Amino acid sequence: MAVTTTPADDGAIRGFEEGLHGELLRPEDPKYDDRRAVWNGMIDRSPALIVRAMGVSDAIAAVTFAREQDLLLAVRGGGHNIAGNAVCDDGLLLDLSAMRSVRVDPERQTARVEPGATLADVDHETQAFGLATPFGINSTTGVAGLTLGGGFGWLTRKYGMTVDNLRSVDIVTADGELRRASEDENPDLFWGIRGGGGNFGVVTSFEFDLHEVGPEVLAGPIVYRGEDAPAVLRHVRDFNEEAPDEATVWAVLRKAPPLPFLPEDVHGVGVVIVVAFYSGDMDEGEEVLAPVRKFGDPIADAVGPHSYAAFQQSFDPLLTEGARNYWKSHFFHEFSDGAIDTVVEYAETLPSPLSEIFFGQLAGAMARIPADATAFPHRDAEYAMNVHTRWEDPADDDRCIAWARKFYDAMAPHATGGVYANFVSEREGDEHIAYGENYDRLVEVKTKYDPDNLFRMNQNVKPAA
Repeated sequence: MAVTTTPADDGAIRGFEEGLHGELLRPEDPKYDDRRAVWNGMIDRSPALIVRAMGVSDAIAAVTFAREQDLLLAVRGGGHNIAGNAVCDDGLLLDLSAMRSVRVDPERQTARVEPGATLADVDHETQAFGLATPFGINSTTGVAGLTLGGGFGWLTRKYGMTVDNLRSVDIVTADGELRRASEDENPDLFWGIRGGGGNFGVVTSFEFDLHEVGPEVLAGPIVYRGEDAPAVLRHVRDFNEEAPDEATVWAVLRKAPPLPFLPEDVHGVGVVIVVAFYSGDMDEGEEVLAPVRKFGDPIADAVGPHSYAAFQQSFDPLLTEGARNYWKSHFFHEFSDGAIDTVVEYAETLPSPLSEIFFGQLAGAMARIPADATAFPHRDAEYAMNVHTRWEDPADDDRCIAWARKFYDAMAPHATGGVYANFVSEREGDEHIAYGENYDRLVEVKTKYDPDNLFRMNQNVKPAA
C-alpha cells in the first residue's frame, strides 16, 4: 500500500470529521482497504482520507474540505469505473455507495435515485410497477457513473440513452453549493452533465423518466460455434438494418462459459453469442425475432419470456468484480465486412478465457436526438464495440493490454474515430475523442462551474486558463 500524505493538519481533519454524519476513514482503520477497493482489480490506490457519506450534507462538507485544503478529490458511486477514477492516491475519496435510495412515483412515471445505487437497485424498485428506464447490461454497475457518461443498453433503441431520460439532478458544485439542474434550471450545467462525466460536481440525486416495460420481456442468447462467426455476424448485421426500434440484437465473441444450457464439450471453446431482446408485445416479438432464431445451426437457443429484472442480471456472472480489466471501445456507422473479418480474426486469439468482444446495436431513438442536444456526441453510431479484456494473474498484464491495443488499432479504419467515455481504461488522455464536437462547449461549462478543476479524476475537461 502506498504511503498516504495530506497537507491538512490534524486539527482541520478533526473538525471536518466532527461535522460528518457518515464516517471518516484513515489508512490505519480496519475497514480502510475494503472501502478503497473498486471493481477493477488492476486499481490499487490509497487515499489519505475516505469519507463514507450518508447524505447531501456530507457531500457538501467533503467538497468544501477538499477545495479548502487543496486535496485531490475522487468521487465514488458504484465503483465500477474501468479507469479507476473513483479512487485516488493521497487525496480525499468521497464514497457515495451508502446513498442507495430509489423512490418511484408510479403516477408521474419518474424515479428519484441516489448516487450510490446500482442498476439492480433501480430495477428492483421500478419493476414493482412495471416500469424501467434505459440503463446498461451489468446490474452491478453504478447508476451515477453510467448516467454521467451517457448510458446505453437494451432499451436504448426504443427509449433513448440514459441521459435522454434524465429529467433533473441535484449537484454539489466546486464552490460547495447544492444546485438543481434541469432544462429550466441551470440548463448549461444540465447539458454538460448529460455525457460530460464527473467534470462538474457531485450529483446527489438523479430524477429519471420511466416507461412501461415488463415485468416479462422476450429475450435471451442464441449460441453458435466460433467457426460460424463470419456468417452469423453478417446475418445479424443484415437483420438489424431493417429491425424496428423494439428489437435489439447484440453479438458477443468469447470462449463459452459453463452455462447450464450449453453442452459440456463446448465449455471453453470459441463461440458467438447472439443476444436478442424485444421490448414490445411478446407475440409480435416472436414474429420479429424469428429470422434471427431460425438462422444456421445454433448450439443452443435460450430466447424466451424472461423477467426484465432477471435478464438485466444475466451478464453479471461474466463481469464479476476483482478481475483485472483493460477495455477499449469504438463506435461504428456500419458493421462492414472488413470490420467483421477483423473481429473474427482477433476473436481466435483472445488473450484469456474471461475476455470477450461485444457489438451493441444502437441507433433508433438514440439517433433522433441532435448531437449537440446533450454533451454525449456520438448520436450517429449504429454500433458500439467494447473489448472486455479480463484476466486474473498480474503477470499477464503486459500481454493482455498489448493484445487489446493491437485489436483496437486494427479496428480503427472501420470505426468513427469516437470512443465511449465510460469504456476508457486510461486515467486520462481520450477526452477529445470521447466528447468529440462538444468538447469546446464543455470547456465553457467547466470554466463556469469548476474554474480550478477540483473535479479532475475523470476524462478531464480542463477549464480555460
